[in-house]
Amino acid sequence: MAKLENGVIPVRPGEELNRVKLLDFLRLHIDGLPEGELEIRQFGAGHSNLTYDLSIGNWEAVLRRPPLGPVAPKAHDMEREFRILSSLNEVFPAAPKPYVFSDDEAIVGSPFFIMERRHGQVIDTELPKGTEPSEELGEKISELMVDTLVDLHAVDYTKTALAELAKPDGFMDRQVSGWIGRYEQSKTDDIPEVSALAEWMQTHIPQSPAPTVIHYDFKLNNAMFSDDFTKITGLFDWEMATVGDPLADLGAAMGYWIEQDDPELLKKGFGKAPVTVLPGFYTRQEFIRRYAEKSGRDVSAMHFYLTFAYFKLAVICQQIYYRYRNEQTKDPRFAHFGDFVKSLIQHALATAKNS
Repeated sequence: MAKLENGVIPVRPGEELNRVKLLDFLRLHIDGLPEGELEIRQFGAGHSNLTYDLSIGNWEAVLRRPPLGPVAPKAHDMEREFRILSSLNEVFPAAPKPYVFSDDEAIVGSPFFIMERRHGQVIDTELPKGTEPSEELGEKISELMVDTLVDLHAVDYTKTALAELAKPDGFMDRQVSGWIGRYEQSKTDDIPEVSALAEWMQTHIPQSPAPTVIHYDFKLNNAMFSDDFTKITGLFDWEMATVGDPLADLGAAMGYWIEQDDPELLKKGFGKAPVTVLPGFYTRQEFIRRYAEKSGRDVSAMHFYLTFAYFKLAVICQQIYYRYRNEQTKDPRFAHFGDFVKSLIQHALATAKNS
C-alpha cells in the first residue's frame, strides 16, 4: 500500500466511511465549508482507534472513531476524548482543537468526533525523507519529548474537564487490578509468567506523587514536530488521558521508548524498530534523569512503573490480538501479536526481578 504523505495512506479495505452521509453531517455542523467533493484518507500508523484525514478543497480536518468490531466496556470513548480535548486545548496548545462530536452510529458506524488537522513531521520507524540522522537531532527530539511531558504534568487539572471525569485517589491500585482483569478477559494463550508478574505488581505498588493530567499513551508517533524540529506542534490520541500518577505516564512513555540493545522482539514488535534506536536519542535512563531534573519529582521507584508499563502494553496488544483471533479484525499487522504479548510479559517480569 503506497504512502501518500507523512503517514497518510488510502483507506484500508473494510475500514471505509460512508462519504455521502459524512459530507451531509459536515455541511450541517461545520460552518464555512467550501464547495467540492469530500476526500477521505487514513492515518496508517495506529493500532487501535481509526483516524481519517478529511479534506474538501483547502479545508482539512481529522475524524476519530473506535476500531471495528466489539470493544471493551468504557474503552474507545469518543465523547470522553472530545470533552478532554475541548478543555485541554485551551491550556495545553499541543492538544488539537475538537470541532464536533456525534453519537449517531448511522453516519460512520460508531460514535466519532471531528478535530482540527495539525501539520508537521510525525516520526516513527524512520526520519522524514531528506532528514539526515545525527546525534544532535536525536538529542533534540528526545529533549522535546521529555520537556513536553513535563509541561503536560505542570497543567492545573482543576481548570480542565478532567477534574470532573477523574478520581486520582487510589489510582495505581485500580490500574494494576484493572489491567490484570483486562488481560484475563482477553486471554487467548497460556503464558506462565503472568501469575508471578501479577503478584509482584500487586505487592510492590509505590506511594504516588501528587496527581497531574496524564496523557497515558505518550509516545513518539503520537507527537508531531515542526519541520525544523524546534517544537512539538501537536500531541494526539488522548483517549487514555486522565488525572493520575505522573510517573505512570512516564513509565508508559518509556515502555514505548526502545533502545538499540533491547531484545529483538521488543524492538520490532510493532514492525520495524523505531528511530529511538539511532545514535543521539536518549536512553530510557537519560530520559528519566532529565524528567526528574525538569519536574523535581522523585523517580526512585521507576522500576515499578516500567514493569507495569510493559504489562499494560502487553494487555493492549492482547486485546488487539483477541480481536484478530476472533476475526473481528483481519488486519495482517496483528497476526504476530501473540508472540509480542508473550515477549512483553517476559520482559516485564525480568524488569521486576532486576530492579
